[in-house]
Amino acid sequence: MTERFSINVDGVTHEIMAEPDMPLLYALRGELEKKGPKFGCGLAQCGACTVLMDGVPIRSCVTGISDAVGEIRTLDGLGTAEKPHPVQAAFIEEEVAQCGYCTNGWMMYSVAMLERNPNVTDQEIRDEFAGLKCRCATHMSILRAVKRAAETMKA
Repeated sequence: MTERFSINVDGVTHEIMAEPDMPLLYALRGELEKKGPKFGCGLAQCGACTVLMDGVPIRSCVTGISDAVGEIRTLDGLGTAEKPHPVQAAFIEEEVAQCGYCTNGWMMYSVAMLERNPNVTDQEIRDEFAGLKCRCATHMSILRAVKRAAETMKA
């Protein structure tokens, strides 16, 4: 049965009519036209759909809209073309993206990690990224970008 849900996405509250078990990803992409989170596997295994809920990375493909409480942040809401978030700027400077499909997940996990602690070690970065997938094998570029963003965020 369709219900009304109030969700806060990128600082704006939206009213959405949906089934309670509709994936949050469908609301973000279909209703709110967010381009950051992507449908990848649909099983919470790849990370392409990652968003932050109250600063914690979640897989929006398996999170029902009824469970979307708190502030949802998407890649779309991090920065602008004129003033990108430090993580976005670092990914651009390090030319991380090849196909770019998985970039959303890597960036959202990076933001969550660096906002908690910009003094991360290489091992902490690798541990944070366990479970994310990149078929283009840009992992070393991602590591460089995260370290670059960490330096910017420390300042």
